[in-house]
Amino acid sequence: MRPLLRYAAAGVASLALLTGGAVVAQTALTRVPAQVTAGAYKLDSDHGKITWSVSHLGFSTYTGQFVNVQAELSLNPSNPSASTLTATIPLTDVMTGSQGLNGHLQTADFFDTANHPTATFVSRSVTVHADDANEATVVGDLTLRGVTRPVTIEVDFNQAGPSMGDTYKAGFDGEATIKRSDFGITYGIPMGLSDEVELHIEGEFILQR
Repeated sequence: MRPLLRYAAAGVASLALLTGGAVVAQTALTRVPAQVTAGAYKLDSDHGKITWSVSHLGFSTYTGQFVNVQAELSLNPSNPSASTLTATIPLTDVMTGSQGLNGHLQTADFFDTANHPTATFVSRSVTVHADDANEATVVGDLTLRGVTRPVTIEVDFNQAGPSMGDTYKAGFDGEATIKRSDFGITYGIPMGLSDEVELHIEGEFILQR
């Protein structure tokens, strides 16, 4: 083989190896946060829900779920504290298994959706736990019924990688506790419904290419 052709072939081979390595790195599933692809993500609303639970008269724990949540995540694995999260929760899209309760939640006793149809969350800080890089504390501002209060979410990183063809996703679970009274929702307190509301948050975020 002529020298020029030999060098060209070697260059093509090297490029193929480098490209192949990059593809493998970006398409392999990973549970290591530092290996996640950085960038702008949007929540897959079909796989992103907020499940809430309250104590009902002390007899049972009642649960419901918000769906059609919209959220954007700016993910910076090399500097997690620079990551940001914003979310919009349509309060009209709540599922409880009871049409009567679904309707009652829209009234001024609870969400007052005629005046406040959505709630929003905007992160202010992201702190990865020193003893576990797969866990982080996200502190942000939750606005509900026109009232803004700080909320802390404990987040677990599940995994990231390819899903459904070329789609690249990062998945997380979160837990938080809020008090309804902090947002002016006092119906049923203290005899009927608990003031504290437990939130379980699930999200699969899609990398925007």
